[in-house]
Amino acid sequence: MIEVGKSLTREIVVDDARAISFMGPELRVYGTPSVLADIEFVCRDLLRSLLPEGQDSVGSQVVLDHIGAAPLGAKANISAAIASVDNRKVVFSATVTFNGREIARANHTRTIVVVADLKARIAKLKP
Repeated sequence: MIEVGKSLTREIVVDDARAISFMGPELRVYGTPSVLADIEFVCRDLLRSLLPEGQDSVGSQVVLDHIGAAPLGAKANISAAIASVDNRKVVFSATVTFNGREIARANHTRTIVVVADLKARIAKLKP
């Protein structure tokens, strides 16, 4: 059962793939695209743990504020909680912290899908 307030926290290490490189080696920090991807996966994993077999979810909206830095090698914590449920739409509130300070926050909406139905719809899109 999907309940408002259910939460999941995961520790992420800012590895080479998650750190930006375009500003030089001294400024290798957790990049915004990676912050967003990691938040999405934590939200998806939380929701998936509550769904029956054959269902999953797709991201449908994100509002992200990336307000601080975490350097290469840092351990950041991503916490996501279910904020609301409206039929197939589940809204999450997420925060990313490093050394006890918030470095990002997001509201993320995921839409529950039946995997077999989604596969059929996607198959029709192929050129």
